[in-house]
Amino acid sequence: MSKLYWEDFTPGMVAIYGPRLVTREAIVAFAAEFDPQPMHLDETAARATLLGGLAASGWHSCCILMRMIADGFVNQTTSMGAPGVEEVRWLKPLRPGTQVRVRTTVLETRPSNSRPEAGFVRWLAEMIDEHDDVITSFTTPLMLRRRGAGARP
Repeated sequence: MSKLYWEDFTPGMVAIYGPRLVTREAIVAFAAEFDPQPMHLDETAARATLLGGLAASGWHSCCILMRMIADGFVNQTTSMGAPGVEEVRWLKPLRPGTQVRVRTTVLETRPSNSRPEAGFVRWLAEMIDEHDDVITSFTTPLMLRRRGAGARP
């Protein structure tokens, strides 16, 4: 399979990846190791929190989202990495038994000012549930190799 380059992405492009089932066991295992708060570990304790029941850590949802986009498209691109994440939002609790998908939308593209072999694709990634409600979202620029590496715009 040929890799996707910066030039293959245009603003407005939308893609959907998944689905993936999020289990209670996965939620508790992640929380036990990385975010051991009651709302992520124990149903009874979680009911007394603002979440009103067991829910995945926001960081867990980010990890699931990242895995889904890595499998869905990033590993099929000429990705050179990302300089960071602009914004992460946890909009709705991710509950056990939820079937999630990821929707990506290309927001903008621009050539790199300092690296002529690269360009940036700024995109929005949204984890959505069975009802198309957004659970988690993040916006980030991804640096991709350009065709004819070294070419100036």
